[in-house]
Amino acid sequence: MSQHRHPGAPGRAGAVPALPDLPEATVARLPEYLRALHNLADAGHETVSSEGLANAAGVNSAKLRKDLSHLGSYGTRGVGYDVTLLIEQIESVLGLTQCRSVALVGVGNLGHALAGYDGFASRGFRIAALFDADPSRVGEQINGLVVRHVDELPRVAVEESISIGVIATPAPAAQAVADQLVAVGVTSILNFAPCVLSVPEGVDVRKVDLAIELQILSFHEHRKASLTALPGTAGSALTALPGGLAATDTQEAIGT
Repeated sequence: MSQHRHPGAPGRAGAVPALPDLPEATVARLPEYLRALHNLADAGHETVSSEGLANAAGVNSAKLRKDLSHLGSYGTRGVGYDVTLLIEQIESVLGLTQCRSVALVGVGNLGHALAGYDGFASRGFRIAALFDADPSRVGEQINGLVVRHVDELPRVAVEESISIGVIATPAPAAQAVADQLVAVGVTSILNFAPCVLSVPEGVDVRKVDLAIELQILSFHEHRKASLTALPGTAGSALTALPGGLAATDTQEAIGT
């Protein structure tokens, strides 16, 4: 796991508190717990059992208890977890006690949709600036923000204290945009472009590729279909092989 923190000296004004060294898998699940906890709080729940929270977050309770133990939160036997306290703990670890300013580069169909999404504010993020290289896009107003030319990124990044960059450009432009973001001091990037970015050490990149997610779902659909035996083939599901051939599970087992 790569966590680039700069803890301040004890007692120093503005020091960043030390954070637990969490496994990446745990970090990835904390936002799910937080979402579930906010839903529970909105419904008026003051406490929640590990089983109840695990069900709401879509994980098993043993995994949830282990994850939360990393935060020093173990709940109370017979009572469960204090919802408000656990929200505060997770938000503190995720750095959500301050609103983070985000720059979105690329306002095509996907970027336009992201720019218009109102849910970021309630999660601790503010879309502070929109950029595009297309002159026909520059000057367009989306959700109260005017699209600026990407050449203005260095100045605006300083003015708006940008801490996170979102890339929603076509793949050929993504690396250049990443380079620009890194050059202005952005060290966290969310990349929606279907490509792998090259960034310096110390820059964290999260990649969201919707086509890959669909391909994974396609695999599961393909597997489910292969398990539906055709008449007369019960117990010998066909397995596709390169070259258009097929082998039964029995043939594979004996190597014929």
